[in-house]
Amino acid sequence: MQPKLHVKKGDTVIVLSGKDKGKKGKVIEALPKKGKVVVEGVNKVKRHTKPSQKMPQGGILVKEAPLHASKVMLVCPACDKPTRIKKTALASGAMARTCKKCGEIIDKDK
Repeated sequence: MQPKLHVKKGDTVIVLSGKDKGKKGKVIEALPKKGKVVVEGVNKVKRHTKPSQKMPQGGILVKEAPLHASKVMLVCPACDKPTRIKKTALASGAMARTCKKCGEIIDKDK
């Protein structure tokens, strides 16, 4: 069984700890097997690359590195505040992620 994360690709999150504490960004990639997420504009690292067919120039690339999912908190699109989520059963039988602060439905699970 694959481990679950509280955030998904496309969610807006805020960083809770580390060098980028307080920064907001969108989740570019979720890595549930590793328990990590890649957030746009957060945890930037420099990668020294050798020249290759893909990149004949080589050089130093600056890109986002994964950070642990426990270090980020979902920002509710309705109330625009960092919040925990709860799972709510809908009348149709589907489950939905819901904001704990305002009670607004964030999105429906499959």
